Amino acid sequence: MPVEIEMRARYDKETHERLTARLEREAIDLGLDDKNIHFYVLPDKLLKVTDNTAAGSAKITLKHSKIGRGAAFPETEFRIAREDVSAAVAVFNALGFESHMHQAYNQRHNYRFRGVEIALKWSEAWGHHAEFEVLLDDTASDTAHEEAVARISTAAQELGVTLMTEQELANFTAAFESAEQARKDRLSFEEIEPQT
Repeated sequence: MPVEIEMRARYDKETHERLTARLEREAIDLGLDDKNIHFYVLPDKLLKVTDNTAAGSAKITLKHSKIGRGAAFPETEFRIAREDVSAAVAVFNALGFESHMHQAYNQRHNYRFRGVEIALKWSEAWGHHAEFEVLLDDTASDTAHEEAVARISTAAQELGVTLMTEQELANFTAAFESAEQARKDRLSFEEIEPQT
């Protein structure tokens, strides 16, 4: 099972434009990677059904950890046909995960810079942000994990981006989940309450 060493940064539109221009000049352009994602935020895992609109593909991913609980994300992933995305979502909802589901559209462009894959992204929940990632195999040593974190930190520093701490990530995702639950509760209440 591959392990992603993944760190994130949030920033404003001006920083996004500056990063894009720099990576266009100095990085390997891995292309557009826009996605519609149904994600299920479970107590200790993240389950995703992804329709990659840019690549014309789809997949199901189980991350064996959550954002804000360390930079290492062991994951299990497999491809599905794009026409099966709605069926996969229906299955997970029928299994009782519907209350944990969020849906998002991510604009995304991927680059490789100094041995780090960087996805410059925008979504409604996160705004402009980036994921910095190094992929390791599941037999990688603790030293390899530490070296991957150092490589990501160095790349972010060179690009003038401040990576979010684990506490910042945990706080951000908790606030997002709370706001999403309040929104769902409001919608449920509006469905029940008669309109006057």
